[in-house]
Amino acid sequence: MAILIDDPLWPAHGRLWAHLVSDHDLDELHVFAAANGIPRRGFDLDHYDVPQDAHARLVAAGAEHVDGHELVRRLIASGLRVTEKQRRAMRG
Repeated sequence: MAILIDDPLWPAHGRLWAHLVSDHDLDELHVFAAANGIPRRGFDLDHYDVPQDAHARLVAAGAEHVDGHELVRRLIASGLRVTEKQRRAMRG
């Protein structure tokens, strides 16, 4: 059971963003995010988007740094991955 974070490679809103996930359950992810000042509005169905400037702090707090492929592999293996098709259906 781990909280995982990938590299901040995703540009949006003039910043780079990383993904923060749990390889176990969403409650674990929400607790970790809240304890580390990540607002709930950053949650996107199966992950939090976190800005580059929070990356080192989250790793220091216990998030395991992995590359994007490993993050997705472990998210899928956990059963928590929300596919693009599921995202579209949820958003209507």
